[in-house]
Amino acid sequence: MKRILALVSGFLLIAGLPVLAAPDWRSTAEIQLSEPEVAPLRVVIRTKARRAFVYEGKAVVASYAIAVGKSGWETPPGEYNVFSKEVNPVFKNFRTGKIIKPGRDNPLGVRWIGFWTDGKTQLGFHGTNEPELIGQAVSHGCIRMRNKDVVALFEKVSIGTPIIVEP
Repeated sequence: MKRILALVSGFLLIAGLPVLAAPDWRSTAEIQLSEPEVAPLRVVIRTKARRAFVYEGKAVVASYAIAVGKSGWETPPGEYNVFSKEVNPVFKNFRTGKIIKPGRDNPLGVRWIGFWTDGKTQLGFHGTNEPELIGQAVSHGCIRMRNKDVVALFEKVSIGTPIIVEP
C-alpha cells in the first residue's frame, strides 16, 4: 500500500491527517512511501545436520529436527518450491499400491507439503507414525518430521515457497 505525502499551507498531509511540516519542505513537495517489504520466507534443509531451517530474509525463525532419505534413496539436493499442501493425507505405497487412510497407522502423519516430483513420484515434508526415527536417514527421499513440527511448518509455508536442499 502506498501513502502520498503532500505539503499544503505549511502542513504535511500524511494519510489525510495534517502534521506540521519542517520549514525546509517545499510547497509542492510530494513523496511516495511504500510499506516495508516483508522478508521472503524460504526453507533450507541441511541433510547432514538432519535439520530444516525456516528463514525470513537472513533470520532463522524456526528450526526442526528431521529424518532424510536413506542410502540409495537420498533426498536430492537442489532448489525447489512448494507445489502442494494436504491436511490428513492418504498414503499410497509406491511398491504395493496399498492405500492407508488418515489415522495413527498412516506413515505420512497429519500433513503433507510437496516440493519435488518427476511427474510420477513426489517428495515432500510429512509427519510420521514413527517419531523415534527423526534424526536418521530412513525415508525414501522425503523429509519426515514430528507431527507437531510439520503442522507448524504447514502453517508457515505457501504454494511457491522456496525449498533449498543442501548436503
